[in-house]
Amino acid sequence: MKILLTGSTGYIGKRLLPVLIELGYEVVCCVRDIERFNPPKSLRKNITILKLDLLDKASLENVPEDIDGAYYLVHSMSSSEDYQSLEETSAINFREALKKTKVKHVIYLSGIINEKQLSKHLSSRKNVEIELSKGDYNFTTLRAGIIIGSGSASFEIIRDLVEKLPVMVTPKWLQTKCQPIGITNVIEFLSMSLFNPKTFDQNFDIGGPDVLSYKNMLLGFGKVRNLKRKIFIVPIMTPKLSSYWLYFVTSTSYKLATSLVHSMKIEVVCRDNRLNTILGISPLSYEDSLKKAFDKIENNEIISSWKDAYSSSGLDFNISDFIQVPYFGCFKDSRTRLIENRKSSIEKIWSIGGNTGWYYGNWLWKIRGFIDKLFGGVGLRRGRTNPSIINVGDSIDFWRVLYSNKKEGRLLLFAEMKLPGEAWLEFKIVHDKLIQTATFRPLGLAGRLYWFAVFPFHGFIFKGMLKRITDHNKMEKQLKAA
Repeated sequence: MKILLTGSTGYIGKRLLPVLIELGYEVVCCVRDIERFNPPKSLRKNITILKLDLLDKASLENVPEDIDGAYYLVHSMSSSEDYQSLEETSAINFREALKKTKVKHVIYLSGIINEKQLSKHLSSRKNVEIELSKGDYNFTTLRAGIIIGSGSASFEIIRDLVEKLPVMVTPKWLQTKCQPIGITNVIEFLSMSLFNPKTFDQNFDIGGPDVLSYKNMLLGFGKVRNLKRKIFIVPIMTPKLSSYWLYFVTSTSYKLATSLVHSMKIEVVCRDNRLNTILGISPLSYEDSLKKAFDKIENNEIISSWKDAYSSSGLDFNISDFIQVPYFGCFKDSRTRLIENRKSSIEKIWSIGGNTGWYYGNWLWKIRGFIDKLFGGVGLRRGRTNPSIINVGDSIDFWRVLYSNKKEGRLLLFAEMKLPGEAWLEFKIVHDKLIQTATFRPLGLAGRLYWFAVFPFHGFIFKGMLKRITDHNKMEKQLKAA
C-alpha cells in the first residue's frame, strides 16, 4: 500500500518514515526542497520523492492517484506573521488535491485544543483540522501536547532552562498544567492508527500518564539530571517579557518563543485516554521519556531535531537558491593551506561547531553569537544535531548546511545570523590543500561598512581556524592529552 507523507524532512516525519517502511508500506515523501531530504540508503528502495509545496496548487497536481493513506504533518507556526491564513490555505489545497486519488484514510497530528479560549497557534491548528475533515476520506486527528524526545523543541527548551539556570525567576504561566508525551509513543499512535476503522472520523487526545505544571516539568528534568533547581514565579512578567526571557535563555527563535508563550497560558490536558485502549498502547511516564531521550543523545542516535527546521531561525528559503556561491559584488576571504592528513582534516571539518567549537577564537565566536541574539538572531545556542554527522539542511550554530559531501571533502554553510547581507563559509579539499573561503554579499552601504569593520577579526579567526584544521600533529597531541 502507498502512503503520502507530508513533512518528511520535519521532526516527526523523519521518525515516522522508517516505521512506515518497516510495516511494509511504500512511502511517497513530500518535500518542498529536495536538497534537504537525506533518508538512509537502507530506506530509499521503498521511497518515492515528490517535490511539493502546499501553497502552490500546480505542484499538488503531481500527487499520485494510487495513494491509499496520507499523513498531514505540516505546520507554519513561526515562518510568518500571517501563518494562520497560510496554514488554512495549505490544508484546503491538500484536501482538494486528494480528490483525484483513491485515498482511504488521512491522519493529522494537531495540538490539544480543549479550552474555550485558545492561543493564535492552537486556534490555527483547530482550523486546519476543520478544513481537512471536509474531505471525501476517513479522517483522524491525533492531538498532542508537549512532545518529549531527543531533539524536540520542548525537550531542548526545557534542557536549556534547567541546565543553564540554577535559579529561575519565571512567569506565572509555569503554573499551567500540561500532559507531556514521549516521541516514541507519538510515533506508535501515528503508525498504529493508520487504516484502523476504530479511529476513523474521530479526534483523540494523546498524552502520557502524568499531568504536570511546567514548573514541575522543569524540576522533574532537574531530578533526572541530578541538578537541584530553585524556581520562583512572579506575576508581573508580561507575555512580551516572557518571550524575551525564553528567547535569550534558550535556543528558540523569537517568533517561536512568542507563539510558545501564548500557548503555554492554555492548559493542554487530555480529555480521556480511550485511544490507549483501542490501540493497546501504554505511554511512558514523563521521567521515562526523559531518560529515553538522554539514552539517544549519549549514543548519538538523534534521528531528527527541531533545530534543523527553518522555524529555528525564522527564515524560509530553498537551499537550492543559495547553493551556488555568488562572485560578483561580493567580498571574499579565501585562504589555502597544505594538509598534513586528509582524513584527520575532514574529521575536524565534520565535527565543527556545537560542543567542539570553531577551533580558534571561540570566545570571539561566542561574542558574535551574543550580539546576534541581541539583534533577534539565533546565536550559537542551536549547536548541532549529531557530533560527527552532517546532512544538508542541518543547523550548525548560526549556520545552515547547504552542501555536505564527506568523500569529496566539501562543506558549504550559509549564515542565518542577523547581517546586512548574505554570508557563506566553505571548506573544500583539493588534492593536498584545504581551501577555506568566507563570502559576503553586502546589502547597501551598511553591508560594506560591516565587512570592513569585521575584516581585521577575520584575519585572526580564519587564519587560526585553518591552521588548527590542517595541523594533524596538534590534533593528535590534543587527543592524547584528553
